[in-house]
Amino acid sequence: MTQESTERRVVPTFLGMPPFPDAARAALANGQLRTNLARATTTIRLKRAVAVAERPDWQELRAAGEAIKDDVLANLPEYLERLEARVTEAGGVVHWARDAAEANAIVVEVARAHGVREVVKVKSMATQEIELNAALTEAGIDAWETDLAELIVQLGNDLPSHILVPAIHRNRGEIRDIFTAEMGAVGRPAPEGLSDVPAELADAARLHLREKFLRAPMAVSGGNFAIAETGTVVVLESEGNGRMCLTLPPVLVTVLGIEKLLPTWRDLEVFLQLLPRSSTAERMNPYTSMWTGVHPGDGPGEFHLILLDNGRTDTLVDPVGRAALRCIRCSACLNVCPVYERVGGRAYGSVYPGPIGAIITPQLRGINRHPVDKQTSALPFASTLCGACFEVCPVRIDIPEILLHLRGQVIDHKRARLVPGPERITLGVAGWVFGRPWRLAAAQRVGALASRLLARGGRLRRIPAPGWAGAWLSTRDMTAPALRSFRALWRDRHPTENGKRP
Repeated sequence: MTQESTERRVVPTFLGMPPFPDAARAALANGQLRTNLARATTTIRLKRAVAVAERPDWQELRAAGEAIKDDVLANLPEYLERLEARVTEAGGVVHWARDAAEANAIVVEVARAHGVREVVKVKSMATQEIELNAALTEAGIDAWETDLAELIVQLGNDLPSHILVPAIHRNRGEIRDIFTAEMGAVGRPAPEGLSDVPAELADAARLHLREKFLRAPMAVSGGNFAIAETGTVVVLESEGNGRMCLTLPPVLVTVLGIEKLLPTWRDLEVFLQLLPRSSTAERMNPYTSMWTGVHPGDGPGEFHLILLDNGRTDTLVDPVGRAALRCIRCSACLNVCPVYERVGGRAYGSVYPGPIGAIITPQLRGINRHPVDKQTSALPFASTLCGACFEVCPVRIDIPEILLHLRGQVIDHKRARLVPGPERITLGVAGWVFGRPWRLAAAQRVGALASRLLARGGRLRRIPAPGWAGAWLSTRDMTAPALRSFRALWRDRHPTENGKRP
């Protein structure tokens, strides 16, 4: 069954998605999407505000989280080597992956070494970032998502649109339809007469997944944190599916971004207070799983830890942009962002949507690549710079500052191109016109002539122009240029004196 399902399934990826402006325009036309997003983000936002208000020391906790993560980034090589040593001492195997291809190859190699044909997965941003599911499918290995929201996305042949709630763009009726239509093709079918009551939907998912938990010989996880002092990996989740994956299969592979380290066990205390309140608005995380290497008779008998770079060391070099590596993937910034609330996560063309995606995706992918990646270069502009994201960030990432920094990089990169872009051409022409009085006078005369031909009621409407200029002008009304310029009026009122103008 697993081989047949592998052949049937085509795993969608973000590769080839349109640039943010095009994707956002399509999303704005979807009224149901906007309704689903507004309802969900408003609910999460209000609950978070209540949970945070309960802590009088919340700002001190944020400052502590910022300081700990900055210490990690300043001493990352030392902490990584310490983590590797502790994991190895505890019986684990540590792998280093420079990019997505290397990380995927390691997972596939481990699976093939044990004859694995299917794996169960704990929700993981890192494995989505490297598109591990597609790599496993190509290798003939089924990868089953076990987080409820990730399961909805996978069964719907969809892409995630939120860090915490990947299926936030779906309502209950849509989820019921997906379960009814798709569960039977890859495992236990949904119960007959399934309604859209949340408890019934959860029960259907539980029954469907239990078979996979009991059968799968290998699990793949990410990690919220890794403690360099002890070699312990930590996963926080809300449903218990992670606990099943981390204890039942004989082989466990964890893909961990190298920035996820914490120096000491004591540092974890700060983040176990920051993360639940910022993400799910809970005082304490429901399921917090920790493991250090392997222990005979308790949990997996083989543990592999893949330390993933994939653009992180390049990001670390930037003294401004590196702050994005503090991110603990809480999704608080998404829930307050007016742009995300209206266009959803898929418009960002990355597994990291919203404000954090607008700064971390360009840095991980490389914002100044040749040729220019239109999707990546558009992301720093996918923001109103309102600052709400910084106000809720539990580790005080100044996202607006980094957005402006990255916008500057995009502009500098465009300016350095041999073939100038439309903005550069336009500003160059404007500079040439304003460079000499006679040129400006000539342009004013042309403007006056155009106003006579095109103006209606003192306004210029739907000015004909090609390409991007036409797109800009077609949606804006402009005051018509005066029939006579200020220069001409001044000349009339102040005639020449001794052959010279005053």
